[in-house]
Amino acid sequence: MDFAKSSKQKPRILLVEDNPGDIRLTQEALKESTIDIALDVVSDGELALDFLMKRNKYTDALRPHIILLDLNLPKKNGIEVLKELKAHDTLKKIPVIVLTTSDAEHDISKAYSYHANCYILKPVDFDDFAKVIRLIELYWFNTVQLPND
Repeated sequence: MDFAKSSKQKPRILLVEDNPGDIRLTQEALKESTIDIALDVVSDGELALDFLMKRNKYTDALRPHIILLDLNLPKKNGIEVLKELKAHDTLKKIPVIVLTTSDAEHDISKAYSYHANCYILKPVDFDDFAKVIRLIELYWFNTVQLPND
């Protein structure tokens, strides 16, 4: 399934990340993408929920097709965001990819308990990080069928 050919909509990713370096790495990796992907970025858990629920300054936000979620966030951590998101009737369908530096078993277990679609450790090397982003793109936008709602 080639997202770019089957959808009239540009694929969208919501990146929930507070580290400016990791934001830049993601942006640079997506520049090498084979399809044109729109990237929205929010820097804390509260802003992520505002964005997804179209609250406050995000009333015109477009719904992402996937979410890249860091766990170590200010205000609300990634687990709290995941818990609220997956409890919401319409938002729970959005695939959430936890992309974090934590390899702690309790974080991995909790993320899957709250229905994360996958858990990926952030590589520190740019080439490895770019490879992970390309694999995410290939899998989520060229292989799987995503819901339209």
